[in-house]
Amino acid sequence: MGLGSSPRVPGAILFACNFNRVRSPMAEMLARRLLGDRAFVDSCGLKSEADVEGADPFVCAVMAELGLDLEAHAPKTFDELNDDSFDLIISLTPEAQHRAVELTRHRAAEIEYWPTHDPTLVEGSREHRLAAYREVRDALARRLVERFGAG
Repeated sequence: MGLGSSPRVPGAILFACNFNRVRSPMAEMLARRLLGDRAFVDSCGLKSEADVEGADPFVCAVMAELGLDLEAHAPKTFDELNDDSFDLIISLTPEAQHRAVELTRHRAAEIEYWPTHDPTLVEGSREHRLAAYREVRDALARRLVERFGAG
């Protein structure tokens, strides 16, 4: 990349994690805000939690702090994607990375692995837990800017 050039933005980007309730929806919304209409952005998980609907409430809270509304997010799995022809798949967990490799075995797509801490593992007060979610949100936001430029 030469001086003054900006990173290439793929036409379609997928973020993947385990349940599509915390990390991948955060990344999806942050990428949509950063990239606007320069790329189609989606997210998915490996598994669904049948008894759980929507994004994690702590995710909704920390994203709302940035003016991003995740209340209508409906978690989906790789199998529930409307289209799987992505130019770039960014996996946020080791399990999602394995699935991304399988998915792209017979097609041309880039895969990147961004190991991302699971904030649901943090225990303690509501504020302590929110701080863990903010840390993940902010780390993803920084990584997106590093990868795709400041918009």
